Amino acid sequence: MRKSVFRTKSRPSVLGIVFAVSGLWLALPAWANKLYVAPLGASNWTVTIDTPIECRLEHTIPRYGQASFTSRASKEMNLDFELDMQRPMGKTADVSLLSMPADWMPGEPAKYMDQLKFFKQFDGYVGGQTAWAMLSELEDGRFPTFSFQDWQRQQQRVDIALSAVAFGAPYHEFSRCLNSLLPYAFEDISFTVLRYQENSDELTKASMQRLTQIAEFVRYSDDIDLILVATYSDSRGTRAANQQMSERRAKKLRDYFTSLGLPEDRITVEAYGERRPIADNEDPIGRSKNRRVVISLGRTLL
Repeated sequence: MRKSVFRTKSRPSVLGIVFAVSGLWLALPAWANKLYVAPLGASNWTVTIDTPIECRLEHTIPRYGQASFTSRASKEMNLDFELDMQRPMGKTADVSLLSMPADWMPGEPAKYMDQLKFFKQFDGYVGGQTAWAMLSELEDGRFPTFSFQDWQRQQQRVDIALSAVAFGAPYHEFSRCLNSLLPYAFEDISFTVLRYQENSDELTKASMQRLTQIAEFVRYSDDIDLILVATYSDSRGTRAANQQMSERRAKKLRDYFTSLGLPEDRITVEAYGERRPIADNEDPIGRSKNRRVVISLGRTLL
């Protein structure tokens, strides 16, 4: 694919033309008719979410919409970019993503980044490596720019630019948040089986570490609206004693999740005692498997 090169000059050229935006000059294609970009003195980037389970960096594009970079707790590094348009696309369109130079980069060419597709009635979306590349271009002082044919006026094109002005400090804050994200996602802890020490309401060391992970996630999640706790025992001892042990384990976990700030009406516990074994109670390994608690988390889907 041949890449177009646009140079910042004080006059139109064969390949490009210069647009002035409140004193900020951007080299744009000659066919560009509409440009949406934050003016020099009104370019703001803000970290709007900064928790161990989600980080979000937002930027307002006047008269067009809101741009946001979001990363969530996960085993893998992830990044989503969304362009929330005040008026969604009226038709599915091919979109060119370019990196445009600013006025402090005389002679710098535009760079082709990717070819995307924005879908009708949906916000624009970029994920994966391209989203990370957009952050890198902004860090370098360049303006990632989406360019596509205006679906209302077929002879015009629309350019939406992310301004690199005032990007540095918020990006540094966003990067600190990224480094603090938990290395596991909701799906990794939404169904968990923990083990107990023999004849005790104390969890094993490994299970206690796992419970701490669940608690850390629940503490920062305002969309977890249900915790189901089911406790079981092995069959050693009397049935009544095993049931009482199971109930003590259930109560202890209810109190634990309540201490995290979760309302009691969102916590459901059930003590099954020695009922519903999953292994043979005649050997130590089987009894260890039966001394368990199953924790299931439910969350609100937006």
